[in-house]
Amino acid sequence: MSEIKQTMGTTEWALLIILSILWGGSFFFVGIAVKALPPFTIVALRVTIAALALNMLVPAMGHRMPTSGKTWLAFLGMGLLNNAVPFSLIVWGQIYIASGLASILNAATPFFGVIVAHFFLADERLSGRRLIGVLIGIAGVAIMIGLQALDGLGGGNIALLAQLAIIGATISYAFSGVYGRRFSGMGVAPMVVATGQLTAASALLIPVALVVDQPWDLAVPNPNVWWAIIGLALISTSLAYIIYFRILAVAGATNLLLVTLLVPVSAILLGTTILGEQLEPRHFTGMGLLAVGLIIIDGRLLTLFRSQKSIG
Repeated sequence: MSEIKQTMGTTEWALLIILSILWGGSFFFVGIAVKALPPFTIVALRVTIAALALNMLVPAMGHRMPTSGKTWLAFLGMGLLNNAVPFSLIVWGQIYIASGLASILNAATPFFGVIVAHFFLADERLSGRRLIGVLIGIAGVAIMIGLQALDGLGGGNIALLAQLAIIGATISYAFSGVYGRRFSGMGVAPMVVATGQLTAASALLIPVALVVDQPWDLAVPNPNVWWAIIGLALISTSLAYIIYFRILAVAGATNLLLVTLLVPVSAILLGTTILGEQLEPRHFTGMGLLAVGLIIIDGRLLTLFRSQKSIG
């Protein structure tokens, strides 16, 4: 198995930021789609369209999909942990709680990630530095979203269940980050992994959507909903997971999970540049804490500071 870096280079950080922008848009797309379509239908359309797109790209990029049953079983596990379960929980949760609250709850993923990685990955043991960094980052996200986003906490049984659903999604993501490490040892290209897991997730979700949602009885959605589904599938899923597996292969599960801390930042920046929204002081405060958390987890600047101090 190839060595996984504990810190990330310039390329990995750039890809992480791009991924955060792509996933930041997913909350927006889901917010549109969930007003017209039921959860399993949204998620089934998301993964199926994404899988079709990637299956067309695989041969064009010089790859071939594997025929091994063992590999497809691994794809099935990844599709369950990284797509079917978390996507469904998040979409269902966004019916009852605001996207901001969903986003802040989703940012708990790195916390669960470092714990899961500690127990299942020998080279990603939990350290006090990483835990402190994650907690500072989550505090920054909480400040950026604002206290008003927490008004829904405890606001009725359905709201509580929706919040627990988002937390359940973060736990599933944490396990998927660890589970996905096996593909580097299997010699499967990241593009093929992305395609295989989405194809497997489609096979899981299409029957569920047909039985539970009975989409043939639904009203035909307006064009905005279809554009949201296409954006969700092609931008926030197909392209995003190509980048996701690229980072996972070289930087490790814990580093990759930091993307959930950057997603709210991306949402705020997109809002100010495209929708004309204004940043408030708390947004700058939150982004400052987020930067501190990422610096602590990454560790390179702290190491440089200590070395310069020892030289001085």
